[in-house]
Amino acid sequence: MSFEAWTIFALFWVVFVTTPGPNAVNCISNGMSLPFPKAMLGVLAILTQASAFLILSALGVTALIAASPTAFFIAKLIGAGFLIWVGIRGWINAKRPAPATERPAQHVYLHALAVATINPKSVAGYLAAFSQFVQPDVPIWQQMGVIMPTALIITTLSYTGFTLLGALMGKAALGAVFNIWVRRIMATCFIIYGVLLGASSAPAARG
Repeated sequence: MSFEAWTIFALFWVVFVTTPGPNAVNCISNGMSLPFPKAMLGVLAILTQASAFLILSALGVTALIAASPTAFFIAKLIGAGFLIWVGIRGWINAKRPAPATERPAQHVYLHALAVATINPKSVAGYLAAFSQFVQPDVPIWQQMGVIMPTALIITTLSYTGFTLLGALMGKAALGAVFNIWVRRIMATCFIIYGVLLGASSAPAARG
């Protein structure tokens, strides 16, 4: 991968991971309600998902999934239902004290992994990255040696920033009313993302 191609890819990835979506909302929510070290497990889960999707994209699996209307439809409905359920539960629990110590580390990690995996932006983004930036005349794994570190470093910085933002918002939310409405806004975002996912069409790989 040339330096020019790498620069374009890096800029694309910055936009990809900094555009607010379910992952960002989940990181902000974790930062607000959990001690920062535990909240960072959500970022670790996103990196797990990103690593898996990068490898699967290199193998062509995500393109295969996107090319199958049935597989995409099933995955879309499951993902939409999950996000809507998370949003409704968050709205109902908004008045309850934030569970700062009640959520085990495993739950924080697995919840974030589920949100990241069914994120509709993920499939579209990875397909775009591999259809636009991978050079067909260069061995794929040689390019992955550049693509993966770049993508994972940018992803780490982005979602750590969202988690820090949540932590700062949590400290600022001293008033109970403000805290309730912030959490309800987060819950509404999950519901909106779920509805959008349910109404989305399969991402098309571009050549």
